[in-house]
Amino acid sequence: MSLTTPSDRLAQNVLASTTEAIIVINQDYSIALLNPAAQNLTGMSARQAMNQNINAIFSGQDGLLYLINTAMEEGRSISDRETIQLRRPTAEDLPVSATVSPLFTDTGQQEGVILSLHDASHVRQLEQDIQRADRLAMLGTLAAGLAHEIKNPLGGIKGSAQLLTMELENRDDLLEYTQIMIKETDRINEIIEELMNLTTPRSQVLSEVNLSKVIREIVLLQQQSEICVNKTFDLQLDPTIPPITGDQTLLTRLFLNIIKNAVEATAAGGTITISTRIDTQHHLTRPGQHPVPFVVVKITDNGCGISKTMLKKIFTPFYTTKSTGSGLGLVISQKIVSDHDGLLHFNSIEGEGTCCSIFLPFKRDLINHNS
Repeated sequence: MSLTTPSDRLAQNVLASTTEAIIVINQDYSIALLNPAAQNLTGMSARQAMNQNINAIFSGQDGLLYLINTAMEEGRSISDRETIQLRRPTAEDLPVSATVSPLFTDTGQQEGVILSLHDASHVRQLEQDIQRADRLAMLGTLAAGLAHEIKNPLGGIKGSAQLLTMELENRDDLLEYTQIMIKETDRINEIIEELMNLTTPRSQVLSEVNLSKVIREIVLLQQQSEICVNKTFDLQLDPTIPPITGDQTLLTRLFLNIIKNAVEATAAGGTITISTRIDTQHHLTRPGQHPVPFVVVKITDNGCGISKTMLKKIFTPFYTTKSTGSGLGLVISQKIVSDHDGLLHFNSIEGEGTCCSIFLPFKRDLINHNS
């Protein structure tokens, strides 16, 4: 099969320009063409792949080979948009949607198949965000029902402990126990308050938020804390990004939580890198509105990292690896990002560090009333 004749130049230009990964496979299962998008997606160059047998290139990837074999043998198109994980030689596995269609000559004779691959990682991320939102809604329903039942007896326990403290003023051996009771009831009350914030958050107070200014102020405060001794901040903030529309109080809480987590995960001598940029590849699209690009804030540390098993649990309410944590910090952060129509994503390699990416829509339309 040849795609280099003069009549095929337009088709070749289209294949070279499209962002869809296209691989053309001959009838003998050798690769005839690998467009630039496919080279980027698979991590293979055209020189490496050309004329190689597809079974060797995708060895062990049974789902993908099944699609190719079916299209080749039955002469029909077949797709899988859910289960294909593309193994790559120089990068992590990537979820993709795959479609294989038969390729026919002008006379109707099949001469191979066309494999089309599309990066589905953002779709998977959106699905995970929806699942987290569903879990958050369930947690909210549970919290609303339990809060009243818990807070009333909790107040009675604390009040009784305070009265006992007054009665046992001269009994230091017993005062220790009443103080523990008061301290623990306060801790439980704080957890309930955080749960209530998830279920009945205050209305957003929208204003123009200068992200660079907010981040610099948080970093300045963190640098004064004892935990930041011998740790360095590397700020790579784009000064050309104008203020966005958002709730400054909530966004400050969001960045404070993520930056504090990065600091705590970083050992002495480590670095926390914070960068901002405009993401022109992805947009927030709503019916009747112009697409809005995202501002991406990346907070990266070179600390201990998070294992793949733990990474799947970090948005689970009450899950924490800290001795003093409530396990609600990232759940609240996720809620703040969702309320701003954004996305929150973590990448981590155990032993090397973690990168948190916060996508916030680049909205400039300041709304003067509460949302």
